[in-house]
Amino acid sequence: MRISDKLREKIEEQIATGEFPPGSALDEAMLVEANGVSRTPVREALIQLAADGLIEIRPRRGAVVASIGPARLIEMFEVMAELESMCGRLAARRMTVVERVELQVAHKACEAAQLKQDPDAYFYCNEQFHAAIYAGSHNKFLCEQAMLLHRRLRPYRRLQLRVRNRMGISFKEHESIVRFIAAGDADASAAALRDHVIVQGERFGDLLASLSELVAVASD
Repeated sequence: MRISDKLREKIEEQIATGEFPPGSALDEAMLVEANGVSRTPVREALIQLAADGLIEIRPRRGAVVASIGPARLIEMFEVMAELESMCGRLAARRMTVVERVELQVAHKACEAAQLKQDPDAYFYCNEQFHAAIYAGSHNKFLCEQAMLLHRRLRPYRRLQLRVRNRMGISFKEHESIVRFIAAGDADASAAALRDHVIVQGERFGDLLASLSELVAVASD
């Protein structure tokens, strides 16, 4: 893997974890010093992140972590919910025995993280859980699009786990999803994944409250 690719992944992770909150500036010189690399891979990494929509490169200000307004955010989650629903529908019909075992393994990992009340571990296990469903759809284009938007929404999906009881609720929703996919019930799988991902009502209010905290940190 190229240095710029490794650096892109590292910065993406720092954005997802809130180390670089929405609205915060990514200074090239700071990134060069912090990572012990030259400016070229830093610039290449920033260009990649801008292409993914995770940062914006602004004249005279440089790279800034993208901030998504509430209306745009809910639109993106609506699309994400539909993409995941499609993946679930196809996975229920197409997953192989081996792939269903892999989904169960990811589900058990989520359970272990949830029992430990470790939101960071749960976040990564949850990513593996959803990736297993994407792969199980056996539709490469759908999988690519789902992964692309999933990456764009990583910081906000992670924020949801800060909300009280969300980890436990998420795991219970996973249990239903696994059960429906194992039973080959395409309609139920699609509906369960749509409900699992969609951010409406109280969940959206909770997400905005958590986002406000991050924005406040960035402005300090």
